[in-house]
Amino acid sequence: MARLGIILHGVTGRMGYNQHLVRSILAFRDQGGITLKSGEKLEIDPIIVGRNGAKMEELAKKHNIKRWSTDLDAALANPDDTIFFDAGTTLMRAELLSRALDAGKHVYCEKPISDNLQVAIDLARKARRSGLKHGVVQDKLFLPGLRKLALLKDSGFFGKILSVRGEFGYWVFEGDWGVPAQRPSWNYRKGDGGGIILDMLCHWRYVLDNLFGEVKAVSCLGATHIPRRIDEQGKPYDCDTDDAAYATFELEGGVIAQVNSSWAVRVRRDDLVTFQVDGTHGSAVAGLTKCWSQHRVNTPKPVWNPDQPQTIDFYKTWDEVPDTQAFDNGFKAQWEMFIRHVVEDAPWPYGLEAGAKGVQLAELGLKSWAERRWLDVPALEF
Repeated sequence: MARLGIILHGVTGRMGYNQHLVRSILAFRDQGGITLKSGEKLEIDPIIVGRNGAKMEELAKKHNIKRWSTDLDAALANPDDTIFFDAGTTLMRAELLSRALDAGKHVYCEKPISDNLQVAIDLARKARRSGLKHGVVQDKLFLPGLRKLALLKDSGFFGKILSVRGEFGYWVFEGDWGVPAQRPSWNYRKGDGGGIILDMLCHWRYVLDNLFGEVKAVSCLGATHIPRRIDEQGKPYDCDTDDAAYATFELEGGVIAQVNSSWAVRVRRDDLVTFQVDGTHGSAVAGLTKCWSQHRVNTPKPVWNPDQPQTIDFYKTWDEVPDTQAFDNGFKAQWEMFIRHVVEDAPWPYGLEAGAKGVQLAELGLKSWAERRWLDVPALEF
């Protein structure tokens, strides 16, 4: 059995722990590794690294992880480990990835890859020059709901796509009346890399680019709807960055996309995120896992009449797209793609260049809000 050593940094946080450590890396271990094209099994051997030794030791014991450390330099110096992965804070990410590249490691990371576009571009250029493999998490593309949307698009179901409408978010409790907040307080502090525009426009860039057309222009309005919250220690703090974003995008081919993102909205829709795609031949609505479609021959013909109750049950006029294949955890699926890219040189379209494009759109979104105007999204050069 072949072996692949992976350095995991930042896996004590919610996303790093649940999706990357438990549901991806440890899931590979528990299934006996990854079967390569040659038929050989690849053992995944992780080392978890963090500043808090007690947390690292506790995590290692809980999940029977053989290796843990508080010494990142020593971990990067170990030639037996091939990949460095970071799911820590945005403000530290570019420096950590740069150090890992200097140590000769292939790098994979969460997004955003930076809060500064020039830093992100420089990092992508450095990774290119190094000849090492590099990648950024694009998890929304691996959601079953969005994969069904892609299937509909590839089949020609939509005809000419006209528009995309996205709704993302949920109510994050303020923490001041007995219900604790379900997001960390740094999300609401600009100095810590917080803000929903920086967080979510990076996601919407790769979703729109890959599924519906390259983003060509953006208009974005941000808001800080909840100005004061309670932190993890029960202390009040001021929120100095955006907790909601209302953005419109012009895409290649004339497609118009509107995406609302908010941590101050109560959900009355099919899922925490939904995308509606309307085309000349049909429409579809997708959530995290499910997708519903409506062809033009099945489209009802409502007539506007405010004097009578609506007689059409619009939800019943849509058909659910069936599960025609088994979908693995999206983070795990992308992890396997990257591992195969490293070990087998398999195709990989999600390099740090894609991460830089996400940072670009977030920066332009913030600038659009500040200047209250549309902004073009120029091509980046790497």
